[in-house]
Amino acid sequence: MRTRLAIKIHAFLEQKFPERRVFLKSDTDTRFIRLRPETQLIAFGGATLLVAWTIVATAILLMDSIGAGNFREQAKRDQATYQERLNALSQERDARAEEAVAAQRRFNAALTQISAMQTELLASETRRRELETGVDVIQTTLRATMKQRENARAELAKMLDEKGDSAAVQEVAAEVPAQMDFMAAALERTAQQRDQIRADAQSALDARAELELEIKLMEERNDQIFRQLEEAMTISLEPLDKMFRSAGMPTDRIIEEVRRGYSGQGGPLTPLSFSTRGEEPSADEIRANLLLQQMDQLNLYRLAAEQAPFASPVRAAVRYTSGYGYRRDPKTGGKRMHNGSDFAGKHGTDIHATADGVVTHAGWQSGFGKLIKIRHAFGIETYYAHNSQLRVKVGQRVSRGDHIADMGSTGRSTGTHLHYEVHVNGRPVNPMTYIKASRNVF
Repeated sequence: MRTRLAIKIHAFLEQKFPERRVFLKSDTDTRFIRLRPETQLIAFGGATLLVAWTIVATAILLMDSIGAGNFREQAKRDQATYQERLNALSQERDARAEEAVAAQRRFNAALTQISAMQTELLASETRRRELETGVDVIQTTLRATMKQRENARAELAKMLDEKGDSAAVQEVAAEVPAQMDFMAAALERTAQQRDQIRADAQSALDARAELELEIKLMEERNDQIFRQLEEAMTISLEPLDKMFRSAGMPTDRIIEEVRRGYSGQGGPLTPLSFSTRGEEPSADEIRANLLLQQMDQLNLYRLAAEQAPFASPVRAAVRYTSGYGYRRDPKTGGKRMHNGSDFAGKHGTDIHATADGVVTHAGWQSGFGKLIKIRHAFGIETYYAHNSQLRVKVGQRVSRGDHIADMGSTGRSTGTHLHYEVHVNGRPVNPMTYIKASRNVF
């Protein structure tokens, strides 16, 4: 028994969807299918839902396509900006290095000039002492001569008073004027020599004052050069020190290890010594030695940086598709640990070594496909997997930036990309730690 409500609903459907019949006619028979209002309502609802689903799915696909295109364009713009930033930083670094070299040259020239001026000052001081000694000798001789003259005058007066022999007196009186003339001439020459010695001594004192002024000006210029060198060293050392610390590499141990193993060209700088008389070093000598120590540290940092993977393995435009850590496996869908970083690019994209080292593996390895392993300093090893072609051999020594392989999709891979790993003392670490640490440095 249908209820009254069901009857009303059926009547309403009868108005909207009146009963229809679909006839199926053949040569020998004619049949029909009756379409009740409920059946027509169900068919109409199903068709409506199908159309709505089609519209929504089409809109989602269009939005995803537009969003992916915008993301790629943004990634390209970011890559271009990053490259421009790297180029600008490289130029700035080169300019700072040239300024440091020029300042070092000016400093060496200033030291040479100071040494020459010190030599001249010592010679002038010796000359002054000699002249002062000469003045003392002449004054002593002059006093002795004047004393002799006074004695002669007293003796003459005594002879005139005591002796009555006019002949003897006249003889002595005749000799006295000649002696007086001789002594007067001697006194005049002595006075002239004394005046000349005094003039020479004054000239020597004036020359010494000029040299002291020049030395003071030279010290001020040296102080300015020292400040410029100290600022350049600070600017150069701080980013490198921060880079190593960001990568978790203790700088003291790294520098000591590089110092021990460094035996090639351009060894560590040694401190300067300006005195060989066992005197305490001056303030300028201490500053110069400190600068040389900082230059030595900068040189060691540079050597260490070339031996650690502070670089990206790809220089072309690529897409960062997967990072270090747990993720859903692209093959099985299960949660698995990913020990490296993935960079997707075009087939055949150049793969570069990220640091100096020795190739320890160049061939096929299960899961990695065509794989290259490079052993670096400080217990670091890098992996470059899924390559299409290998460019190096086992035992070959490579430098940072060398072309070692071409990007491919060999091994357990879903598409063309580079799988890049960094191992420290046999344990995998996040490669992006090193790449990010080198930003704003190289």
